[in-house]
Amino acid sequence: MNAICQPISVLKENSHYFLCKGKPTVLITSAEHYGAVVNKRFDYNAYLDWLGSYGLNYTRIYPGYLTEPPDKWIKGNTLGLDSDEIIMPWKRSSEHGYSMGGNKFNLNIWDEEFFTRLRNFIEKAAQKDIIVEICFYNAQYKDCWPLCPLYFKNNIQGIGNCTDNDAQTLNYPDLVAKESDYVAKITREVNAYDNVILEICDEPTINGTPLADAGKWLDHMINVVVNTEKDLPKKHLIAQQIEGPLNGACDFSQDPRVSIITCQYDYWAYGEQLGGLNGLKYKYHLNKPIELNETYYYPVWYKGDSIGDSRVEAWEFVVGGGAGFNHLNGRYTVANPSGNTPDNMKVCNSLRALKEFMYSFDLNKIEPDRKFVTGGIPNNAFYSGMSWPGNQYALYIHHSQCTKDSAAYTVRPGKYKHDLVLTLPAGKYRTDWIDPSTGQILKSTIINKKSGDLKLTTPVYSIDIALRIHKYKIN
Repeated sequence: MNAICQPISVLKENSHYFLCKGKPTVLITSAEHYGAVVNKRFDYNAYLDWLGSYGLNYTRIYPGYLTEPPDKWIKGNTLGLDSDEIIMPWKRSSEHGYSMGGNKFNLNIWDEEFFTRLRNFIEKAAQKDIIVEICFYNAQYKDCWPLCPLYFKNNIQGIGNCTDNDAQTLNYPDLVAKESDYVAKITREVNAYDNVILEICDEPTINGTPLADAGKWLDHMINVVVNTEKDLPKKHLIAQQIEGPLNGACDFSQDPRVSIITCQYDYWAYGEQLGGLNGLKYKYHLNKPIELNETYYYPVWYKGDSIGDSRVEAWEFVVGGGAGFNHLNGRYTVANPSGNTPDNMKVCNSLRALKEFMYSFDLNKIEPDRKFVTGGIPNNAFYSGMSWPGNQYALYIHHSQCTKDSAAYTVRPGKYKHDLVLTLPAGKYRTDWIDPSTGQILKSTIINKKSGDLKLTTPVYSIDIALRIHKYKIN
C-alpha cells in the first residue's frame, strides 16, 4: 500500500518527527479540553473549521472514561458536562440512578450513537488534515470517579466498587475487564482511520495511585491495544505520558510498543509529570517523537500576558525539537465552539506562524542545536535552536521567568536588542528575523560569510524573536 494511505507514523529519515500523507509533519494546535465527542451539545464542526482555518493540525479527545463536574477548572470547560450533554460508549439502561441524572449504564451494551459521533468527528478532522489523539484514560480525580460509567453506582452491573486511586490498577479484575473492553472497542472502531494516534493515559498517578500499580495497569492496557490491532489492517502509533521518576514504573519511553513520548507543561509539574522541555533534555536520545500535549488552561491559569505566555512555551519547545504541541484552550465552549474571540485569534495566529516557520526547514535533516550560537544571548533569556549544519539554522529567544510550579512561563516585556555571535561554515546565507506573534519577517539580509565568527544584531523586540538562516541558493 502507498505510504500516503498509511496512518500517521514516525518519519524514518528523522524519527523525532511524524510522517503524514507522505510528508514530514509537526503537530501544532490550540485545542479544546478533550470533550468534543462526549459533549453532544458541542458543535465540533465549527471547532474543527476554526483549527483548519489556521492550519492547526492536531486535537485530543477523551472518549468516555473521564468527565468532570460542570465548569471545573474554567467556566465552559467542554469536559465538564451536564446530564443532558453526556454521550458515552455504553448504552443507558432502564434503571434510574446515574449520578449526573438519568438512567444508569449497561456495560454489556455499546451505544452506537456514540461511535457514530466518534467516527464522524475523526472523518471531519481528516478533511481538515487534523490528527486526532485519542486519550483513553486520565487518572480519576475524587470528584470525577463518581461520574464515571464504570463507577459501581452508575452501572447496572455494580462494577467499579473501589476508590478513585484504585480504579486504574489490576486490583479489581471485573473492572479491568470492562476497561480493557472499552480500549479494544475504540481501537477497533477507529482502525480504518489514518489521522489517529492512540494514547493510553494522562497523569496515571496524580491522584495517588501507587506508581508500581499504575505501571502494571499501563503495561496491560498497552498490550490491549497491541493485541487488538494484531489482526486488524492498520497499526497506529501508541503514546504514553511519563509520570514519576525517570525510568520508573510509569516511564515507558524505552518500551518498543510505545512510539511517542508524551510530556505535559514546561519542566517538572504536578505529580512529577515530566515537562516538555525536560523531555527534550532527558529523552531526545531515544529517537522518538516527543509531545508536549497539555499546557496551563488558557487563559485563566496564566499570569499577566496569557497570550505571550502561551506563545513562548510553544515556540521554545517546538524550535527545540518537539514533535507535537497542544495548547489547552478554554475559549472553545458549547456557546462558542469555534473559539472565535480576538485573543484566540492572536493565539492561533502565533501557532500558525510557528508551524510555517518549522515547515520552512528540512525536517528530514534538522536537529536540536544551540552550539552555533557562541555569544550574545543575555543570561536572563531563554533560547532554543536547531540546525542542519552548513545549510539551515533556527533560533528562538524569549524573555520570561518560570512560574513557581515550573509548569509555564510569565513573559517579561521590555525593549530588547542583542549582538549575537554565530559560528557557521563559510558560505552565502539568507537571514530572516521573524516576529513570532505574527510570522512577519522583520528584516532579511544576504550574507557572504567568510572566515571567523558571524555577528548579527537583532531588531528591537519586546518579548521574543526568531531567526531563520538558510544557505543562499540562486534559482
